[in-house]
Amino acid sequence: MTFVMGQVSATGWEKYMFSADATELNLQSLLVDTANIPGLTYIPDYINASQAEQLLFTIDQKIWSTQLKRNVQHYGYKYDYKKRLVDPAMNLGALPNWAQDIAQKLYLEGLTEKIPDQAIVNEYQPGQGIASHIDCVPCFGNTIISLSLGGTCVMEFTHAKTKEKIPVLLMPRSIIILQGAARYEWQHGIVPRKTDKYQGREFVRDRRVSLTFRKVLLSEESD
Repeated sequence: MTFVMGQVSATGWEKYMFSADATELNLQSLLVDTANIPGLTYIPDYINASQAEQLLFTIDQKIWSTQLKRNVQHYGYKYDYKKRLVDPAMNLGALPNWAQDIAQKLYLEGLTEKIPDQAIVNEYQPGQGIASHIDCVPCFGNTIISLSLGGTCVMEFTHAKTKEKIPVLLMPRSIIILQGAARYEWQHGIVPRKTDKYQGREFVRDRRVSLTFRKVLLSEESD
């Protein structure tokens, strides 16, 4: 699978902001919400519907791990949930072509300073979620990027010290980018429920698949 590179301006994300679906959901308010979290960038319609469909088809041909309450797939490096770490011995090899294409796209568009070499695919059925957390600081670099496929859900961001909460609607085919404060000072999680309320509207959850891309920090890189 090959992704055509887009042009992203140095000052904004104008080419991504004019989706009919996004406009109906009051995209401007959504962008205001994300602006209240320093270092968080939201880009709707990052890939098109055909690419999303092909990605889901490709992913569903792979084997899902059932070690968690939700199904997961690991690529590049396996993350040890119990020890909360990654080490060189957990290298699974290069990212598969479909994941590498996305990683290259993210890098060439300037959305990450280094090409991601680790990807985790999470499947969320209605009623499933993930506990509020900050991605392992010594394990991964400054940039965390997540692509949403399938259903819509609300991700809650909680400031680690002030406990301020800000909901962000994750629409299909959108990406969120966590850097700086959003990466290190705000927890993010998904409440396990079957419906979400956002901007006065109710969204019934459907199967959602997220692809999270990160750069692994090996010991020599983090010294």
